[in-house]
Amino acid sequence: MHSTARHIAKQVATHPETKSFAKQVQRNMASGSPSDTAKAQASADANAPTFDSVGIKNTNINEKPGVSLSQQQKVLVGSVLDLFEGNPTLKHLSLWSKSGTFQDNITVAEGFDKYAAQWYGLPALFNPIKIQSHTVTSAGNPIELNLKNSYTVKGIKAEQTMDSVVQIEVGDDGKITKVFDKWNNDLPDGAFSQALRKLNAVTVPAFVKVPKNEEEDQKLKAEREKQ
Repeated sequence: MHSTARHIAKQVATHPETKSFAKQVQRNMASGSPSDTAKAQASADANAPTFDSVGIKNTNINEKPGVSLSQQQKVLVGSVLDLFEGNPTLKHLSLWSKSGTFQDNITVAEGFDKYAAQWYGLPALFNPIKIQSHTVTSAGNPIELNLKNSYTVKGIKAEQTMDSVVQIEVGDDGKITKVFDKWNNDLPDGAFSQALRKLNAVTVPAFVKVPKNEEEDQKLKAEREKQ
């Protein structure tokens, strides 16, 4: 029995095709040729969005001690911080799933048209918007961060600072599927409250213009930066 097994093993080992395969493997190892999987991973990494390719302003991501984000997670967090600071672009939203959701204490915006209107609506109602602080507290899925953001209502200059816990859920394709902004404090009465309530999934698409292409997007961006 053992003799038969050894005989078969010897035949396989000395078969011309086996030798050819072994030589090919040796050549690949010697030359450092990457496997197909490694090539695919390298291609994916090369095509992955970066701070520069998206045009992200918030590139300094603060992490709680013990929390370590991957580079791709940092890009997603930076892009979301830009959105919360009133700097939306189509490139930022390209990091989202088309069927994604934005949710806060008074709004649930599902699908591109509704969540895009939310983000473009922020700078339409508030200026300036300034992030006071942020700290990423979890690198899991969802990514979680504490955010302190200051909003000034356009025209009347009423300012309000909001503290919240932001959760960023990411799909298997690496795109954002949901951002949940959970306020730590109640929505105050007054001009700020009235302005924020305008940003609801039903009414906001009616008065907020979401650019259809890169040219319109750049025009809107230039107008925002003039203010």
